[in-house]
Amino acid sequence: MATPSEVPPLSTRTPAPAALARWLWVVAAMVITIVAIGGITRLTESGLSITQWNPVTGTLPPLSEQAWQAEFAKYQATPEYRLEAGPAGMTLSDFKFIFFWEWFHRLMGRMIGLAFALPLVWFWIRGQIPLGYKPRLVALLALGGLQGTFGWLMVRSGLSGDMTDVSHFWLSVHLLTALFTLSGLVWTALDLRRLSRIPDARPARLTGVAFVTAVILFVQLLLGAWVAGLNAGPVSGGGFPNGWPGMQGKFFPDGIDWSQGPFYAFTHDPYLLHFLHRWWAWVAVAALVVLARKVRPFDRRVSIAVHTAFGTQIVLGIATVLTGVALWIAVAHQLVGALLVAATAWAAHAVGTARNTAR
Repeated sequence: MATPSEVPPLSTRTPAPAALARWLWVVAAMVITIVAIGGITRLTESGLSITQWNPVTGTLPPLSEQAWQAEFAKYQATPEYRLEAGPAGMTLSDFKFIFFWEWFHRLMGRMIGLAFALPLVWFWIRGQIPLGYKPRLVALLALGGLQGTFGWLMVRSGLSGDMTDVSHFWLSVHLLTALFTLSGLVWTALDLRRLSRIPDARPARLTGVAFVTAVILFVQLLLGAWVAGLNAGPVSGGGFPNGWPGMQGKFFPDGIDWSQGPFYAFTHDPYLLHFLHRWWAWVAVAALVVLARKVRPFDRRVSIAVHTAFGTQIVLGIATVLTGVALWIAVAHQLVGALLVAATAWAAHAVGTARNTAR
């Protein structure tokens, strides 16, 4: 048996990139899950059901009838209840349903925070984080904290004045931060997995093609978040062909409000944003095809993943429109959007890795 003096100090322990990569894959899967839960929360109008941000005490739902009545009373003071839910005849049972989804969404966020922070501390103390990766992991932890803050600012935006929905700007910040964090998790996990196989492997670099593709996809995701936040999904005006590929039976829709200027229309008008979201999608597809072709010669799996993701996403997007934003189709559309981000990060990393190898 080794004596205490023979036990190597923490600072000399061997890094464990493979274990860190597996941990980050788990966290990435949890982020994809919470994106889907967030979609359910939005589509069921559940986001404003919890009117306070209590990071610790809010972990538990109401546990008594009196507590439920108190929470319901807080919700009844919101513009959403006074102007929409109340006149529609919402009952306590209805409130419990929307409360569950918002509570579950917040609980999942807390679980992701713990699933990232606690193992990070463990790996850090044991000296198992490879050289150069601590700042990146701390940055990902900070993004998680920002995500929670942005989520509350989003909710708060819908609790004042005559607002019956959250700000579509805050919704886009909240969603895009989650997707950016997801891409960072995937990228870092891939770097660590490669490091576990090749001890002197350098981190992948973002290439020009990957950067342009990421910017184009970012615009599409931003437009999608604004469409969701403005409830612009159903404005196309019907089923096939009037609602898709047309809008209200035309290529360019009627009803766009230009009275407050082009900038306001491009950032607030549901008809225009829906139109831009559905047609910018094809620009995103073209960019993704180029990226997939770049990666195909040395990793066919990545190319297949990108094509499968955007192909499924297009079908679900069309189905969402034609069904008048049916709940589970719309949720699937958001879920596959997150998977598309993960696949794009994988492809961008593969192209960056190939460039490093070629040097």
